[in-house]
Amino acid sequence: MQTPTLINPFIVGRYVSDHYFCDREQETAFLIKQVENGRNVALISPRRMGKTGLLQHSFNQPACQEKYYTFFIDIYATNSLSEFVYLFGKTVYETLKSKKTAWAERFFQIIRSLRVGFKLDAVTGEPVFDIGLGDIQAPQATLDEIFTYLENADRPCLVAIDEFQQIASYEEKNVEALFRTHIQQCRQTRFIFSGSKRHVMSNMFNSSSKPFYQSAISMSLEPIPLATYLPFAVRLFEERGKSIDTALVETIYTRFEGCTWFVQMVMNELFALTAPGGHCPADQLDAALANVIQTQEGSYKDLLSRLAPRQKMLLQAIAKAGEASNITSSAFIKKYNLTSASSVQAALKPLLKNDWVTQDGNAYRVYDYFFAEWLRKEY
Repeated sequence: MQTPTLINPFIVGRYVSDHYFCDREQETAFLIKQVENGRNVALISPRRMGKTGLLQHSFNQPACQEKYYTFFIDIYATNSLSEFVYLFGKTVYETLKSKKTAWAERFFQIIRSLRVGFKLDAVTGEPVFDIGLGDIQAPQATLDEIFTYLENADRPCLVAIDEFQQIASYEEKNVEALFRTHIQQCRQTRFIFSGSKRHVMSNMFNSSSKPFYQSAISMSLEPIPLATYLPFAVRLFEERGKSIDTALVETIYTRFEGCTWFVQMVMNELFALTAPGGHCPADQLDAALANVIQTQEGSYKDLLSRLAPRQKMLLQAIAKAGEASNITSSAFIKKYNLTSASSVQAALKPLLKNDWVTQDGNAYRVYDYFFAEWLRKEY
C-alpha cells in the first residue's frame, strides 16, 4: 500500500504508516514473537509514551496482517461490563465488515443477543451495527458469544485491549475472574493487555491473589532513544524541503524526557511554524510551546476549578518544583505555603488516582508536561 503524503509529517495521536513511525523495532519484534508463540502480553507504561502507536504498528506488519484478524479496543472511558461488551462487539463487527468473508457474515448468527442491532443500510444494502448501550441486556451472555465467535474464526484472532486496568474499577464484582476464565479457554485467540496505571497493572498481573497472576508476559515501554529519534525528526523536515538544527531537537527531547506524545506535539508545531523551504530557528521553541499550551488552556482551567483548594495548592507546588521529592517535609511545606504533612498526604491521593500527578520512587511530577508549564507560568 502506498504511503500517504501528509502536510505535517509529525503525527500526533494516531498511526498512519511505518514511514511516519519512529523505531520501536525491538519492541515490535518482541511483541510479535510472544503472540506467535501463543503467549498473551501485558504492555505496561505511562500514558502518551506510544503504546497505541506500537500496537497499531505491530498489527500493520505482515506477520500480523497475513496470519491474524486484529482488533484494537480502547476501554479508557468504560465504567461497566455492559459498556465493555458493547464496545468489544462493535469493534469486532466494524473491523470485519469490510473483509466480506463467510466468517464475518456469521457475526449475528453466532452473537445472537445482538441481533436486535442487525439492520441493512437503506442506501448500500450492507448490514450495519445499529444498537445502543441499553440493548446489552445480559452482558455476560453476550461476552460468551463474542468469545465463541472469535474462537470459531477461520484464522487466529489477536485482540489488544488498551487501558485494561479499567476493568478493575467496574461496578460489577469479579470481572477480572470472569475475563480470566474466558481467556484461559481460548485456543486460537491471543490478547495484549495494555495499561498506563503501572501500579494497578502490576498488581493485576504480578499479585498471586489476583486472577490474572502470571497469565501474560510483562513488557514495559521506555522512551525512544535520542540517538534514534534525532535523525528521524531531521529526516521528516528534510523530506518536506525544510531543515532543523539537531541541537533544537535534542533540547525538545530532553525537556520532555523523551515522552513521545509531548515531543511529537512540539515538533508538529515547529514544523507548522517553519516556512516552506525554510530553516527552523531555535527561538521558535517558546512560540511553538505557547501555541500548543494555548489550545489546552480551557481544559486546564476547567480541571483546576474542579479541584479542592488543598489539591490545587499541592498541584501548583509540584509543578513549580518540576520533580518534587520529600513533599511532606517541613522544608517543602514551608517553601510552597502548604498547610501540613497530613493535608499534603490527603491531597496527594486523588491527584495520583486521577493521573494528574505521577510518582517515580520518592519523586512526584505533574503528569502532563504542558499542564506543568502552564501552571508554572500562571501561578
